[in-house]
Parts: sequence; C-alpha cells; structure tokens
Amino acid sequence: MFGLADVNSFYASCEALFRPDLRGKPVVVLSNNDGCVIARSATAKKYVKMGAPWFQIKGQEYPEKIYVFSSNYALYHSMSQRVMTALEEITPRVEQYSIDEMFLDLTGIDGCENFEDFGRRLRKHVLDTTGLTVGVGMGPTKTLAKSAQWASKEWKQFRGVLALTPSNPKRTTTLLENQPVEEIWGVGRRIAKRLNLLGIESALHLSRAHPKFIRDNFSVVLERTVRELNGESCIPLEELPPAKQQIVCSRSFGERITTKSAMQQALCQYATRAAEKLRGERQYCRHVSMFIQTSPHAHNEIYYGNTAGMKLSLPTQDTREIIDVAMKSLDQIWLEGKRYMKAGVMLDDFTPNGVSQLNLFDENQPRANSEKLMKVLDGINQSGLGNVWFAGQGVDTEWKMKRELLSNAWTTNWNEIPVARVY
Repeated sequence: MFGLADVNSFYASCEALFRPDLRGKPVVVLSNNDGCVIARSATAKKYVKMGAPWFQIKGQEYPEKIYVFSSNYALYHSMSQRVMTALEEITPRVEQYSIDEMFLDLTGIDGCENFEDFGRRLRKHVLDTTGLTVGVGMGPTKTLAKSAQWASKEWKQFRGVLALTPSNPKRTTTLLENQPVEEIWGVGRRIAKRLNLLGIESALHLSRAHPKFIRDNFSVVLERTVRELNGESCIPLEELPPAKQQIVCSRSFGERITTKSAMQQALCQYATRAAEKLRGERQYCRHVSMFIQTSPHAHNEIYYGNTAGMKLSLPTQDTREIIDVAMKSLDQIWLEGKRYMKAGVMLDDFTPNGVSQLNLFDENQPRANSEKLMKVLDGINQSGLGNVWFAGQGVDTEWKMKRELLSNAWTTNWNEIPVARVY
C-alpha cells in the first residue's frame, strides 16, 4: 500500500499560519512579480479564480476582504522541510514528490492498525508539529493513492483521510466513477480532451480501457496509468531522487532591462544561484548556456530572443567559471535598443567529478583551491550569519522581482520571528 500526504492550500496556509487573524479568511498568493493568483485558501476559492491577473482583481469589491500576498519562497521552503520531517517521523520510507506532497510506504501498517486510523494519526502529528493540515490518500498503487487524496478533499465526510483497499472494491469503483479523467495523476487537460472524444470521461472509464489501445493511441505512460488504476503497481517508491540532468535559473524582471550592465548583473546573480544548486547536487557541469528575451506580447515591439553557450574543456562547479561563460555568451547575442523581460542561465552535461584528461598544450588550467573556496563561500552564505556575493551581482537593482505584498520571513530571519503576547 502507498500513501500520499498533501498539505491543504499550502502557500495560502503558510501565509495564515503565523497570522491568527487570517484563520478562515480569504487568502490568495501571487506569482512572480505579483502577476497572477497561484494559490487560494478554501474561503477565497468562491471569490477568486486560479490564474486570475492581480491587476484585474485588485480593484474589485468582494463580499469580504481578500488578503493578498506575494510569493514568499523562503517561508514555503522552510515549512515544507518541517512537514516532510514530521511525515518521516511516522513513516520512515518516503518519497518527496513536490514542495507539499510526499508518497509514503504503508507496507505492513494494517498489521498494527486500520489504514484510516493511521492516516488520522499521521494527520494529527503533522498538525501538532507544524500547524498545517494535510490530506491523506491511500491505495495499492501510487495513482490510486493520488486519487484517494483528491477524493479526501472533495468528500468532506472522510475528514481528510481516505483509504482504497483491495478488500473494498466498491469504494474504489465509486471513487473512480466520480473522478473526472482530467483529475487523474498524469492526465492533463490536453490528453483529457482527446480521451473525452473517445467517450472516456471518468477515471472508471479509463480504467476499463484496453492497455494496448491506450499505448498505441497515446503513450506507454498513460498505459501505465491504466494499469495502476486497476491495482497493478507500476511506479515504485523512489527514496533517493534521481540525479538532475539540467539546472536552470531564470526569472522575469520586475522592470524591463534596457542596458547591458543591468543584464550582466542579472545573469551574474542567476549564474551564482545555478552554481550553488550544482554544488548542492554534488555535480560538475561541462556545458554552460544563457538566454535573453523580450516580451512576445509587447505592443509595437519586435520580439527578440536568443541563446548562447560554451562547452568547457574542464568540468566545473566554480561560480567564477560559470559567470565568465555567461558574460562571454551575452556579448555574442546582446542587441541594444531592446526591452528585455526575462533571462536565465542553464547548466547541463553533468559529471560526478571534476576530473578530465588534459592536453599538454591546453591553456586553461584548473583554478587553484577552487573547491575549498566554493566550500567556504557556501558555508558563509548558508550559516545565516551573513552573505558574501560577487560584485558583478550589484547591490540595489531596480529590475529585481516585484514582491510588494511580501509577508515576513517568520522562520528564517531572527528579526522577523513572530512575537507571542500573553494578556
């Protein structure tokens, strides 16, 4: 048996967690640069649509006040780590699926207690530990566990916990019959539309489709989904996440960039962050590239986007090397007179070590003490005591991501720790 624990309205719940005055109130969270709605509390869902642009809803009047926040990624990451730790304390074999979801191995649980009793105990432990509420779905496959978790939110009578067991096939059939095909794990809107044209509108319809027909007309991935819906486990638990094949660090700018010096600062920041991620993966890269682009929707402006990169003679995880390639690549594709809206740095062609066969006449030699320097740099920046950065990143840049409605860093900044008052 598999379980799936998912935090209810994660981003919005994190915002309300340290604000008791927001409990039960409509809360929404905006995307990068305060663009559109990406998360809503249960109360806000009846007023605001997912993806609604902020500029459209900010002036509207609603039956009750809508509390709006910019994305606070430091807070969400911190709370995610706390939730995952709490889940691991109860279920040792786990697989983190996303920032607010974790698959659980429930093998043998039923020998000690009922699955749903275990789910409620797990739910209470997370609530007591973190203050956040999770929904728990359980099933003989990952896909059925996902469907059960979806139903645990849709059907209030289950109080956030639902188990689909082989001993109760009627419950599984009822759930699949009521689950729209687009709500199935791994089935998006595009595939759902094609399935609907074939008369496959629910999870039950898909489960009864012939696997070979689905494989021939769609993909082996969707065939696997069909088998999983029928209780055949095809997707194992992955306790160790697979090594990344690529690292991308990019952002849309809060203000359009029109000067090369500002773009150099932005790329320097993205290269620095990408290098930190690379070292976190304990990998070295042999290829660095970057891209810049203007807005494809800008009025009376011709779109421009381009990419440049370089193959390295020596694998590296040194921030200085990656910044150097990004700057040289920018020289190749920069066009004056453009208003750039986005840029990014990409690393790929990874290797687990920095060893490479050198040529006798190679001019590029490894930087002395590179690994030690990067270790010291990361140590300082991750200590919470201060930060060291490259001068090329700039200090106070106007193009940085807009977050005008940003909440406090309640868990990651000593100066913003919540204060409890006792009267």
